[in-house]
Amino acid sequence: MTQKLNNTPARDLDKFIEYHLLPDTIFRTEVRAAIDTICAFLKDRCFQGTTHPVRVSKVVKGGSSGKGTALKGRSDADLVVFLNNFSSFKDQLNRRGEFIREIREQLYALQREERIRVKFEVQSSCLPNPRALGFTLSSPRLQQEVQFDVLPAYDVLGHVSTERKPDPRIYRSLIRECTSLWKEGEFSTCFTELQRNFLKDRPPKLKSLIRLVKHWYRLKKPKKKPKKPLPPQYALELLTVYAWERGSGDTEFNTAQGFRTVLELVTKYRQLRIYWTKYYDFQDQYISSYVLSQLRGTRPVILDPADPTGNVAGSNSKGWRRLADKATAWLGKACFKREDGSLVGPWNVPTEVPVPQ
Repeated sequence: MTQKLNNTPARDLDKFIEYHLLPDTIFRTEVRAAIDTICAFLKDRCFQGTTHPVRVSKVVKGGSSGKGTALKGRSDADLVVFLNNFSSFKDQLNRRGEFIREIREQLYALQREERIRVKFEVQSSCLPNPRALGFTLSSPRLQQEVQFDVLPAYDVLGHVSTERKPDPRIYRSLIRECTSLWKEGEFSTCFTELQRNFLKDRPPKLKSLIRLVKHWYRLKKPKKKPKKPLPPQYALELLTVYAWERGSGDTEFNTAQGFRTVLELVTKYRQLRIYWTKYYDFQDQYISSYVLSQLRGTRPVILDPADPTGNVAGSNSKGWRRLADKATAWLGKACFKREDGSLVGPWNVPTEVPVPQ
């Protein structure tokens, strides 16, 4: 990268994002075509020859590709395959491995078809019941390889409406099964559409700020896997949305100010208690009791807006401390300085969302 983020003046951050972080149109088109190819294969062909009938209700594109926050040169896609064969969350947990093995076999069969000009590199897993199947796709028309993760999931939501919240019975069932199995956050893939919709229609400039935060996060991520990894990237994405909602809410805003706000919130990680009520709230007593117990847990707490069992901030205090130290070191960098040398101030954003008494 010809220009480094830490040397970019505050006034040029939007240009930095445009030149270095936004995927170009041709690349986006090529990746979309590759994803469509795999989606069609998974939905229409993958399970045709199986000994027992398998019904794919839908294939949903998740991750950064689905949310519209992909970084330039990073072509990865999460594809969640919703199967009617799963009858519960526990069923998904117990049987996902058999469907992943079938998908792997069918990908190898597809690769042997000479008329299809794609090449697969399927990652093998030593786990008996893996959560996902990872593979790489390349073809003559693609500028570079595309990384895929395919995840089988229980179709608990069915048709997703943008007009109303999911039926509370869905969340009651999720909470019951997660707590009995000690698997809180395990079934977030079932709510991929809600996670995607939470971000999908946000203003383009907010998505650009998310890209900037993700780029910064990856600059700080060590190449070798440490014993205590950094907090998940999804936590930083949600923290960015929260900072914008509480600090600006406008389609146009000062990027340096937004970026500084997110880093300052990272430095205050011990105080974070963040949640949303877009898809679940406190109206149902059973759900309310569980969500309140989550919110009263050890901080940081950043609840997945689509899955109340998922505290995406995790319990990784050492990882947060490392990230906070890096954020503190960055607060005096050129990317937060005006032309006169003064520092851009953050938005006035609280570290916690009040909870009902």
